[in-house]
Amino acid sequence: MGELELRHLRYFVTIAEEQSLTRAAARLHIAQPPLSAQLRKLEAELGTTLVQRTARGAQLTEPGRVLLEEARRILHEVDQAARMTREVGSGLVGRLALGFIPSASNAVLPPILRQFKAEYPDVTLHLQELRPNEIVDRLHDRRIDAGLFYLPFEDPALHVRSVAEESLVLAVPATHRLARRERVELAEVAEEPFILPARHGNMPGLYAIVVEACERAGFSPRVVQRDVWLMQTIVGLVAGGMGVSVVPDSVRRLQRAGAAFLPLSDVTEQAQTAIAWRGGAAQPVLRSFLDIVTTRDPRAD
Repeated sequence: MGELELRHLRYFVTIAEEQSLTRAAARLHIAQPPLSAQLRKLEAELGTTLVQRTARGAQLTEPGRVLLEEARRILHEVDQAARMTREVGSGLVGRLALGFIPSASNAVLPPILRQFKAEYPDVTLHLQELRPNEIVDRLHDRRIDAGLFYLPFEDPALHVRSVAEESLVLAVPATHRLARRERVELAEVAEEPFILPARHGNMPGLYAIVVEACERAGFSPRVVQRDVWLMQTIVGLVAGGMGVSVVPDSVRRLQRAGAAFLPLSDVTEQAQTAIAWRGGAAQPVLRSFLDIVTTRDPRAD
């Protein structure tokens, strides 16, 4: 229906509810003669009488009672459609596909998700645990809307922003000679076998940070296991006595038996988790998500 016809229905419903053209006109903030004219026009279009004028006021005819039920349903659906359209446009409802590396769920992701679901309960989240290069590929293919992974990373087609940073710690077997120390220097394990996180294609990520920290400490790591991309697997290998590793501080939360985590006094490098999304105008739901993610203190959690 067009705007004029919807207005006719609203006028008619008000007349039916008030059972008086005078009261209906007052409620609609229009004069009674124009309201009567609009009612006559609606009756002419439908070819039937909808309202009988009696001493008791405006009484619905049988066709009028049928129209009242349908008019209320139509107007409700129109109002609901308008409300949903406004909510989608403002990012209050919709769908968001988010890719993330598994270690993001150790500390960075949970508080973001809690806040987002509290503020936007009607947004459907589709979460996908992915490798960093898969996140980038799916961003380019428009299969996800945003992704979380470790820096460094550059791509001119994507917006990338750091959202959290955390210290690096040394993971050693619980039986290791340094396991009971409060703090250590990375150089103290220069001769130890090392387990390195994976490097994914052109995404150096955490691998580059760990190698840089070792080089700044004066050695190149003696790698016994490389390309392990899951933090829990790295910690499991450390617990099994395969070697030592440098991991983000949040990995402590895995609480793996057989592994100990030691602060590093000579390491300034930090693991930075970033969010990436496609360039250009972001859809409203993504804007709402980015508002939460990018306004948080990167040092939080």
